Amino acid sequence: LRHDFVAGLVLTTMLVPVGIAYAVASGVPGIYGLYATIIPLLAYALFGPSRILVLGPDSSLAAVILAVVLPLSGGDPQRAIALAGMMAIVSGAVCVLAGIARLGFVTELLSKPIRYGYMNGIALTVLISQLPKLFGISIDGGGPVRDVTQLITAVLHGKVNWVAFAVGASTLAAILLLKRFHRVPGLLLAVVGATVAVGVLGLDQDAAVKVLGPLPQGLPSFKLPWIGLADLGQVVIGGCAVAMVAFADTSVLSRTYAARTRTRVDPNQEMIGLGVANLAGGLFQGFPISSSSSRTPVAEAAGAQTQLTGVVGAVAVALLLVLAPDLLQHLPNSALAAVVIASACGLFEFNDLRRIFRIQRWEFWLSIGCFAGVALLGVIPGIGLAIVIAVVEFLW
Repeated sequence: LRHDFVAGLVLTTMLVPVGIAYAVASGVPGIYGLYATIIPLLAYALFGPSRILVLGPDSSLAAVILAVVLPLSGGDPQRAIALAGMMAIVSGAVCVLAGIARLGFVTELLSKPIRYGYMNGIALTVLISQLPKLFGISIDGGGPVRDVTQLITAVLHGKVNWVAFAVGASTLAAILLLKRFHRVPGLLLAVVGATVAVGVLGLDQDAAVKVLGPLPQGLPSFKLPWIGLADLGQVVIGGCAVAMVAFADTSVLSRTYAARTRTRVDPNQEMIGLGVANLAGGLFQGFPISSSSSRTPVAEAAGAQTQLTGVVGAVAVALLLVLAPDLLQHLPNSALAAVVIASACGLFEFNDLRRIFRIQRWEFWLSIGCFAGVALLGVIPGIGLAIVIAVVEFLW
């Protein structure tokens, strides 16, 4: 109990800024990142087989969610959260049904090179999507190539908010520098430092640095995410893509920690646990979630023994929303972009790809093909291409 309680409090210091940052990166207001943290953590604690795996909003899903939400929402935040919530329900239903049908082995069809390829593509897409926020500018969006073009044009025309960039770049540097010190909450210190600096110096007023603003007080309520029939096709495709990426990542991370703790994790039950967590999130104003290669190591390093760690973290986040919702109102958007960029950098995989290039060169080029598909065609078409390549590779 003591270990889990302490680990839960330590975990909370990451759950809050990361949840908000990934929500904004997914195209929904920051508060919904906390909603997508509270209920799914409680649901996974009941149904998930892993002892210490931590679920929540994740950078690997941000690009997939944004690819559906951004064009369909038309800039309406309520419409955006309804679309994202329905994606969570679709992905949750797919995972639960697949788990019941004992299809947990399906992700084994995705070889490492293919998984590395689409994850590298997603990482690049996420990183590029956050650069305009880091520079304090707004662009229309429309894919990595167009985003880079608009960003360069904005920089050349002097539209950059250099104060916002200084805040974001300093936050990013602090996160990356402190990352090597595992016992130091570098992400928390960096985000708190940026928030205090903006609040004390009044940068949100004097230098027009965009900030999070006050969060609504209270807990998420049960709400069905209604969407139009015209949007249903894209949401279903996006939800299925989320289910594939989320379970592929979760199954790998779950097996890794199961080996460390010398326990066995049933992949079918893992799929059900992930699915129930997504269903719960979608029904309580959340959006699609997955496991996290950043939050789980924090919980482990803090001494987590059971899923009670996640429960403590969920309760702590809930108390923040009830008792102190204005605590983060001066949190700058450029600092949130820095959090997502730092996480996206961790998604890239190069070392193992170099080994694959030396040993099995044709698999390396399959990986490059998947990467190019995601980066050039878009996240969802790119993942579809990765699935086609996986099936061809399996049959070959």
